[in-house]
Amino acid sequence: MSTLTAADRRHMPSKDFAGPGRTFPDGDAEHARLAIGGATRAKDAGNISAEEAKRIQQKARHKLLADTLVKG
Repeated sequence: MSTLTAADRRHMPSKDFAGPGRTFPDGDAEHARLAIGGATRAKDAGNISAEEAKRIQQKARHKLLADTLVKG
């Protein structure tokens, strides 16, 4: 698993986050997969709505698809 430090997060563009407020980083395929699972866990814990979880998961899946097509 690649480590994402606080300094790394500060230097990432906002487009590399799937959630609001620079949450759920999805700048690479590994973090996009983690964002998908994290959104599910956050929804199940009652921390985010089902709609927000769906939006985060869709953005992360789109990132995975784009990453796959580029490397394809």
